[in-house]
Amino acid sequence: MNATSSGNVERVLILFAHPAFERSRVNRHLAAAVRDLPGVTFHDLYQAYPDFDIDVGFEQMLLDTHGRVVLHHPFFWYSTPALVKQWEDLVLEHGWAYGTGGDALHGKTLLSVITTGGPESSYCAQGRNRFGIRQLLAPLEQTAFLCGMEYLPPFVVHGTHLIAQDAIDGHANDYRQVIEALRDGTLEWWEACDASHLNERLEAVLPSAAPAQASAPSAHEPTRSAHVR
Repeated sequence: MNATSSGNVERVLILFAHPAFERSRVNRHLAAAVRDLPGVTFHDLYQAYPDFDIDVGFEQMLLDTHGRVVLHHPFFWYSTPALVKQWEDLVLEHGWAYGTGGDALHGKTLLSVITTGGPESSYCAQGRNRFGIRQLLAPLEQTAFLCGMEYLPPFVVHGTHLIAQDAIDGHANDYRQVIEALRDGTLEWWEACDASHLNERLEAVLPSAAPAQASAPSAHEPTRSAHVR
């Protein structure tokens, strides 16, 4: 995990989950574009928990100390990789994340960042997958709603099986700009409320000129309990 902080920005927590990261083309470039940004904590769940033994207290501490949460993963069988489901089941506890007294996540934002092997044209009523991305992500949106979070339109990269390198580089650059704007409070995401994905409306949601960034202090690593791998 890499964590940095900078100036008067909202800290961003990227929960990254890819069970075969070493074989990934697209997600390796996306991750590289954001993992060292000031004000961003990049947390690789499969690296931290290869045996699925999740440290609930540590994960809740991360959520407590970040206002923006990004869930970044490939789209597996219209859902998340298995470790993300395990994370949800254990970390989002009743009385902490939802239910009576469960207000720890109220007012925070959640952004889904996903990659799909199939093309965008397959994600519609007439396509092979029969439903749009926003419909298929409804369980995550409802989870955010139940936890009192604001769910943003997703950032989606389609067609990863055949995508060219220049397109990958373009998506990685777009992702970096989105995370910077999310951190700085300048992401006008509501301009993409009716879009299938956030990056469909980048010219509308990103600020026309990024503010000057404060110099970043040294990265730091939060301490977690010894049994976490």
